[in-house]
Amino acid sequence: MLTLVLIGLLGGLITAVSPCILPVLPAVFLAGGGDAGLPPETGPSETGPPSAARDRDVARPVPDGGSAVLVDDPPVRPPHPRRNRRPYAVVTGIVVSFGFFTLLGVTIISALGPPQDILRRLGLGVLVMTGLGLIFPPVAGPVLAAIAVAGARGQISSDIVALTLSFALGTAIPLLVFALAGRRVSARVAAFRTRSRGLRIAAGTLTIVLAFALAFDATTALQRTLPDYTAAAQKEVEDSDTARRQLSGLYDDSNKELSACEDGVNELRPCGQAPPVNGITKWLNTPDGQPVDLTALRGKVVLIDFWTYSCINCRRSLPHVRDWDRAYKSSGLQVIGVHSPEFAFEKDPGNVADQTRKLGVGYPVALDNQLATWNAYRNRFRPAKYLIDANGTVRHFTFGEGRYDQTEDLIRTLLRQADPGVKLPPRTGRGNDRLTAGRTPETYLNTPRLRGYTGTPLMLGRPAAYRFPAAIPLNGLSLDGTWTAAYEQFTAGDNARLAITYRAKNANLVLAGEGPVTVLIDGKKTKTIQVHGAPTLYRLTDDDHPRKGRLELRPAPGIQAFAFTFG
Repeated sequence: MLTLVLIGLLGGLITAVSPCILPVLPAVFLAGGGDAGLPPETGPSETGPPSAARDRDVARPVPDGGSAVLVDDPPVRPPHPRRNRRPYAVVTGIVVSFGFFTLLGVTIISALGPPQDILRRLGLGVLVMTGLGLIFPPVAGPVLAAIAVAGARGQISSDIVALTLSFALGTAIPLLVFALAGRRVSARVAAFRTRSRGLRIAAGTLTIVLAFALAFDATTALQRTLPDYTAAAQKEVEDSDTARRQLSGLYDDSNKELSACEDGVNELRPCGQAPPVNGITKWLNTPDGQPVDLTALRGKVVLIDFWTYSCINCRRSLPHVRDWDRAYKSSGLQVIGVHSPEFAFEKDPGNVADQTRKLGVGYPVALDNQLATWNAYRNRFRPAKYLIDANGTVRHFTFGEGRYDQTEDLIRTLLRQADPGVKLPPRTGRGNDRLTAGRTPETYLNTPRLRGYTGTPLMLGRPAAYRFPAAIPLNGLSLDGTWTAAYEQFTAGDNARLAITYRAKNANLVLAGEGPVTVLIDGKKTKTIQVHGAPTLYRLTDDDHPRKGRLELRPAPGIQAFAFTFG
């Protein structure tokens, strides 16, 4: 657990100094400086102001009946200034609210099933309450919430608590330094001491303005223009081998032996007992939708394929999985597809059933909408394939595309181990389908995961007019005409156009809605796609060899675009 705490602490420290935190820093600075160094309020006495009472001479009686004499009143110490604890309250609010919303809020909201962006709305509401609390102290305390959602899984363990709190603490430390700097400035600058009320109102107003700026994504342009100066450190800490092993096993102690095995090694190893396929929303391609119990498959070799239907990498690997299912099913192989959604629309059982049928998948498919089985297998990739021997032990896993010849060889070895007398069919012979070097990466069309965007700054959640820039760099994309940018997808409006400069053999895009989409390559029209219904992957280009080009799309109003993938 100590390693996990250190990962969370360092991850929080890096996050707190990254560009994504910059919009809240003015509010933290001003919130830490309100009322600094002011003495407790004192009212006037019956004989005049306290200062006058301290300065005048007083007639005091003399002992033994002597006459009274005038003596100087002993000096009175000025009241001790109040200690400004606002910075600590602000940072405490960060830790407490982050921990609550991450550990409990997500679980409660997941159980209730409200709209998926409810946490974001609650977070913006808390930010507005923070501003009101600064302007009108009785309304709310000085709470600055940094809300992050790890996923709606509904499982809380000591490791998750430790990771969450250590991350929150790591984020809080730099913010506390900034808030204390605000307090120190306010204590030393006379303008802060004499105008604390006005500054507090200014801080509250700034916080409310920040909430509305976040609501309309006005801060994204600033964050995007700044260099990602923490990316290298973040990759070093959070994406290291040690971190991946620690973070991938947070949800189930029964699968720790999986850490003993490595991705894609060319041999079979004992990787521990296979976790059950649990937490499934629905089963497809089984009798009466009954679940598949791995313990009932003892004596068979099992291939578990983690995939999702809109992932082009998964779709490219499906022909190999289908071939193995057809070739080796009678020899003792059982294939199970675990559909692990990446987008909200991929959680719809009707969409998955429709796409499973269109893709020709006939083996059992488990809809792992809560990623329960995904976590039990410590998985982080789509696609991912796990081989389980006849005794229920994981013997091999491979992440991503490729290694198909290797995987088929290991399937044949496990089948012979399970039944030395088995007669295996010829190899399927599809080959390894090597990946293309320098290919444009998967590109998401949603505001949280958008990369490589250039052009008019995005406006979140409402229609806005965009214009193409003079040039779009390789792997960059841009918008023209009217678009609505949202957390799940971009929706086309009047005269909408979308362009991306890519390098690949083929380009694909997940689209939804009703209407045509015109495709142009380097300014020349190549085809028109008719989009119909739920989000589906559409092939835009298909060349014999990798090429570099400018792909432009002209969708009808109302068409939704989710993610580009390239082959």
